[in-house]
Amino acid sequence: MEIVLVRHGEPEWVIDGLNIDHPRLTERGRRQAARMAEALAEESFDEIFASPLERARETAAPLYTRHGRDEVVEDWLREIRSPVWQGTPREKADVAFAEERRKPAQDRWQGLADLGGEPNRDFIDRIRIGCEQFLGERGIERIPGELPVWNVATPDLRICLVAHAGTNSAVISYLLGLQPTPWEWDRFVLGHASITRLETLELGDGFTFALTRLADVEHLAADDRTR
Repeated sequence: MEIVLVRHGEPEWVIDGLNIDHPRLTERGRRQAARMAEALAEESFDEIFASPLERARETAAPLYTRHGRDEVVEDWLREIRSPVWQGTPREKADVAFAEERRKPAQDRWQGLADLGGEPNRDFIDRIRIGCEQFLGERGIERIPGELPVWNVATPDLRICLVAHAGTNSAVISYLLGLQPTPWEWDRFVLGHASITRLETLELGDGFTFALTRLADVEHLAADDRTR
């Protein structure tokens, strides 16, 4: 089977120097979304899902149109919940994130919880549990043991998920059997509207997931490649 992960296009996080909590896409972000949809237009997907956040839904819209399907939202794909920045000066969020990056590694599990954000550990647990349940509903279950080996009921299943840098990175780590970190979204550099692919590789006693393409942006013009 194959799982295709798409990150949303460029969002407009700041307008007139003020933070936006749930931004729509910039003009460039909409171009990125259109080119992503064009790149995937000829591929066949059994299911296409989007995060409920506006920037992901707006990115997925042209893909649904290309495939003649209605939007389907999966709540577990939601990005980590940040503190409420809406209407505050841009510098407030910039300072908080800079301070977070300077913390010792173990302290970063807490994330920006002191400011009202979702703790990094809770976010990663949420994504892993959500992914496990999502796959289990489709007959894809990890076999108990040390190694990341899976039972896959439908080996030719193809699924596309349109979500976020943090969400997609946590999914990649989970499927590959990697130990989670408090900075999953920095471990894999996923540009806006990038396409990542994971395919199952058959073993003697099940399947494992292989990362076949990471953060592909070849469908975007050079000036439209952003992170």
